[in-house]
Amino acid sequence: MATLRRSDKGEAVKRLQRALKKAGFEPGKLDGEFGAGTEAALIAFQRSEGLLADGIAGPRTLQALGQEGPQDTLPDVLPGVTVQVVSTMFPFTPVGNIISNLPSVCNGLKSHGLTEKPLVLMALATIRAETESFMPVGEGRSRFNTSPRGHDFDLYDFRKDLGNQGAPDGERFRGRGYVQLTGRFNYGRYSKILGLEDRLLTSPELASDPDVAGQLLAVFLKDKERAIKEALIDNDLRQARRLVNGGSHGLDRFTDAYQRGNQLLPES
Repeated sequence: MATLRRSDKGEAVKRLQRALKKAGFEPGKLDGEFGAGTEAALIAFQRSEGLLADGIAGPRTLQALGQEGPQDTLPDVLPGVTVQVVSTMFPFTPVGNIISNLPSVCNGLKSHGLTEKPLVLMALATIRAETESFMPVGEGRSRFNTSPRGHDFDLYDFRKDLGNQGAPDGERFRGRGYVQLTGRFNYGRYSKILGLEDRLLTSPELASDPDVAGQLLAVFLKDKERAIKEALIDNDLRQARRLVNGGSHGLDRFTDAYQRGNQLLPES
C-alpha cells in the first residue's frame, strides 16, 4: 500500500483527489498530481477528522477516506535500520554495542507499531541523547539527584511527581534503560503496560535488561506519539526532545543523530 505525498503522480493520487472532493474538501483539478491544492485539502480533512495533519495520505487517512481497508499496515523503515546506519548516527559508539543492542530496540519498536521513519529516528536519537553507548544504563550520581552531604539519590526520595515515598525510593527507582525510566510511579505504570505485573517495582534493575529496555523505550514514545509527530512535522526537534526529557539535556546529540539518520533512511 503506497503512502501518498506532495509531488506524487498517478491514478492513486487521482482517487485521493476524488475522495477529498466527495468528502467536501476541494483539491482543485482532479489531475492525478499531488500539488499544493491537494495537500491543503488533505490537511483540512485530517484536521476535521482529528488525524495527524501532516499532509501525507498514509493508512489511517486513506482508511478515513474510504480508500483502504483495515488490513493495511503502517509504513515500516525498520528493515533499513542496519548496524551501518546506526553506526553513522552514533559516530563515537563501539560497533559491538550496536550489534548487541539493536535487535532489542527494533523488536520493541516493531511490537508497538512504531515503524514510521519519524518515530524510528526519534527512538534512535533519544538513545543517543540518553546513553551514547547504545546500551541500557543506570543513572549516575549528580548534583541534580544527590545533595552535597546526602546519600545517593536523596533528592529523588520525596519527589511526589515521581511517586516516590521516601528512602530508598530515590536510589531504587533511579533512571534506567535506553530512555532513563525514573520514579516509583513510572516503574509501576510501565510494568503493568508491558504485562510484567509488578516485576519492575520488585526488581527495578530489570529495566536495564536490553529486551525490557527496548520495550520500555517503545511504550514511552507510544504514550507521546501524537505530540511527538506534531513537533517533528514542524521540524521542532527541541520540542520533540522536551516531550521525552522534560528539557533540552542532550539536545545537541539528539539533533545530530536525528539529522544523520534522516539522510540515511528512505521515506516511509
